[in-house]
Amino acid sequence: MSDTIAEMRLPTKELRDDIPFYTKRLGMRLDMIYPADDPSTAVFSGHGLRLRIEKGAPEAPGTLRILTEDPEGFAGGERVLVAPNGTRIEIEERNPPVVMPKTEHAFVVRRLADQAPWIIGRAGMQYRDLIPSRLGGSIIASHIRIPDGGPVPDMVHYHKVGFQLIFCVNGWVDVVYEDQGPKMRLTPGDCFIQPPEIRHRVLEASDNVQVIEIGVPAEHVTEIDHEMTLPTPQLRPEREWQGQRFVYNTAAGAEWALFRLPGYVARDTTIAANTKGVAGVMVVRRGEGAPQWATHDTDILFTYVMEGDVTLEGEGKEPYRLTKGDAFVIPPGMKTRLSDPSAEMELLEVSLPGVFGTVLG
Repeated sequence: MSDTIAEMRLPTKELRDDIPFYTKRLGMRLDMIYPADDPSTAVFSGHGLRLRIEKGAPEAPGTLRILTEDPEGFAGGERVLVAPNGTRIEIEERNPPVVMPKTEHAFVVRRLADQAPWIIGRAGMQYRDLIPSRLGGSIIASHIRIPDGGPVPDMVHYHKVGFQLIFCVNGWVDVVYEDQGPKMRLTPGDCFIQPPEIRHRVLEASDNVQVIEIGVPAEHVTEIDHEMTLPTPQLRPEREWQGQRFVYNTAAGAEWALFRLPGYVARDTTIAANTKGVAGVMVVRRGEGAPQWATHDTDILFTYVMEGDVTLEGEGKEPYRLTKGDAFVIPPGMKTRLSDPSAEMELLEVSLPGVFGTVLG
């Protein structure tokens, strides 16, 4: 309602000391002050806030965070201030750069049979963590499901990430993206690459839709865009967001070629090309010939078993017979072999960066 105003109340002992601080140091506007003969209450507005500073108010002074595009030019460049009334003021960047943590390499195997808990996340979706260690915060891999289909209570939003993949493994989901036309349906084997900060909204899903979501870094911010309506009127498929293009890759009609590992074939989802090498995504099936031992030199190599069975052998490790729903991470330089794949085996392999070397033997 336009005639409704919300205020945050803060205490003070002497209002006269607070007025120049909030107006001159913080650039806020004085909207109200009373009583005239001995002021005890003042209301300030600015930076999206309305503050009521009241003499003798029972609340603690609290902390006020101000986000600005120019933190060095705000309040004389000071990043932490304390107001006369005791409120701590923190000056932060409005859009800080995404920080990529150094990868803490580890050999990780995550089994569906281990019964890892499903956690209720954003928009009522259920999440299962596929890399509990997050490799030191460098990546998050989630198995996401929506048990009951229908409209999804989502809003137009975006993610402050370095890379994000959505790969469908069961059911279907409709999503609409900024500058990419009408809604698109993701079905098993299809994937989206969501470039950093592209606006999008999940619209509707089938019963038991399941996707694998990869995000880099592990902790990243999701912001709601209350201004944009999707779909947008313009269609700009060639647009780039921080050097990356939106990708909608479908399984239908895909071309299969020899994989980097003997005994397997793969289809390229074009993600390495469209992210300029930030990441690569391959779908892998059983091929001809005998599997071999191999090492790789990429920073992160994540694999999810979508169908069938395969044995993961690692140097100095007991073999793991992996099945649908299992996932693993192989650190660089570790010798492993994928052996005895079932006829219907299908893997999702995600690498960061997208182009890397493999040494056989």
